[in-house]
Amino acid sequence: MSILDNWQQWKDFLGEKVITAQKQGMNKDKMSDVAFQIGDYLAKNVDPKNEQERVLADLWRAADENEQHVLANLMIRLAGGSVKH
Repeated sequence: MSILDNWQQWKDFLGEKVITAQKQGMNKDKMSDVAFQIGDYLAKNVDPKNEQERVLADLWRAADENEQHVLANLMIRLAGGSVKH
């Protein structure tokens, strides 16, 4: 079973990575850029495995680049981090 198969496991995994990045001193802008790159990669290369991922993929495709950055930052916050601009 892939980490992407279960929404809660995916959020927990992201949360762990966000906490690790914060502990290692990654600043908000860098964390935001990394989240954007991951979101872009997933939207272009990974088939959604559940309803939540399908919604995110649809939102990503409908969004312009600024809105995609907002989605990436929201995912960080959803996963337990705090990126605000």
